[in-house]
Amino acid sequence: MKERTGITEEDVAKRLMDFGFHAPTMSFPVPGTLMIEPTESEPKAELDRFIDAMIQIRQEIAAVEAGELTAEQSPLRHAPHTQADLMDANWERAYSREQGAFPAEC
Repeated sequence: MKERTGITEEDVAKRLMDFGFHAPTMSFPVPGTLMIEPTESEPKAELDRFIDAMIQIRQEIAAVEAGELTAEQSPLRHAPHTQADLMDANWERAYSREQGAFPAEC
């Protein structure tokens, strides 16, 4: 993915924060990867929410692959979107404030 798009595991981990998830462990035990470790106490609804977030992140990566945005223009590269970013009067991103602030459809 990094070679094709410039999007890294760090970009994905930071974007997960916009969805309300704590960034997963990166590059352990395998460099360039994310380690996702749900526990048996996670409710199914939370696992489904995580899967939906990952699907949406994959769609954002696909937009970079298709040339709709560059990696530098993507919400992945600008994540996490802080309150200061979102409230700044000068929003000059290639995507909407809503996509940055409220990426989940549900």
